[in-house]
Amino acid sequence: MNNNLLMKEPTLLVDKQKCVANIKMMKAKADKAEIVFRPHFKTHQSATVGEWFREEGVEKITVSSVRMAKYFAEHGWNDITIAFPVNILELDDINSLAEKITLNLLVETVGVARFLDSYLNADVNVFIKIDSGYHRTGIWCENVTEIETLVEEINSSERLTLLGFLTHSGQNYNAEDEKEIIANHGQALRIMSEIKAYFKEKYPNLIASIGDTPACSRVDEFYGIDEIRPGNFVFYDLQGFINGSCHDTDIAAIVACPVVAKHQERNEIIIYGGGVHLSKEFIPTGEEKLFGSLVKLDDNGWTQILAGGYLASLSQEHGVIKVNDDLFKEIDMGEQIGIIPVHSCMTVSCMPQMFSTDGEELDLMK
Repeated sequence: MNNNLLMKEPTLLVDKQKCVANIKMMKAKADKAEIVFRPHFKTHQSATVGEWFREEGVEKITVSSVRMAKYFAEHGWNDITIAFPVNILELDDINSLAEKITLNLLVETVGVARFLDSYLNADVNVFIKIDSGYHRTGIWCENVTEIETLVEEINSSERLTLLGFLTHSGQNYNAEDEKEIIANHGQALRIMSEIKAYFKEKYPNLIASIGDTPACSRVDEFYGIDEIRPGNFVFYDLQGFINGSCHDTDIAAIVACPVVAKHQERNEIIIYGGGVHLSKEFIPTGEEKLFGSLVKLDDNGWTQILAGGYLASLSQEHGVIKVNDDLFKEIDMGEQIGIIPVHSCMTVSCMPQMFSTDGEELDLMK
């Protein structure tokens, strides 16, 4: 840890060495499977971290908003998928982007396809969003007639080019174990392969794209898939550690929080670090809620997860850590304690700045 990095407030810290190792791992997996690696940049939201991907040969990326697409386009990324249903109120910004880069949008209704075809000033590529089991958005995979109608609508348009079908197995983030992740992944492969095969005779070049970190981290089989879009893997988090996506030594981002109070009578330590820094996502553990795990900062960044304590509750600025007697004695007032967030993507969105453990401020979209 850079001793010149003064952390008077909650500070988002990133271990570059771990990030690069995670990037190399996922890029190698995609290369071995001979599929496109289009990582999701919503996790890090950083032009600096984006350069670490570019150095590993990544050329195509995924984002979650038009604003994020604009940010990364300004930093030299020229092939961007916005993995969020088209918001027609952002038409002007979509037009601006489409005139400058290869822009790929998500469509799931005929109405939106017709709107885009009527009002776009430049050509765009589109994916049809498929619901393969997450039930958040997309056309339910069994509604083949609805999918076929949209395929024909897109292919009859002047401005839209259909790239293929895209899905996200978001249910894997709540999977209980690796077995459930593998089962969900197998279902996604089957569904996307069958949809692509259904249209293959008439549209042989359509591709299938999937994108969740848990499956992409735990499996090597991507039969029938042409592209993967994981994002969380670059930092990982407590959720990924618990569901088996990663080891705690793979987690590359924490929030360093100052200790501001100690209450020995109830073995609680209060930190400056609340919901506005970490979000209020939690993992249920019986009757308790786990809002984060603890690490100690050291010369190499931080330690492995500490036994004997956990982040038990969050309000706006406060965090309450419950600890055993030994850990209570080890943690001092004024010390910065590291919190492994439940969900790194949400935590990055909360924080105004991000630093490497070497003290470099990393460019962050804000």
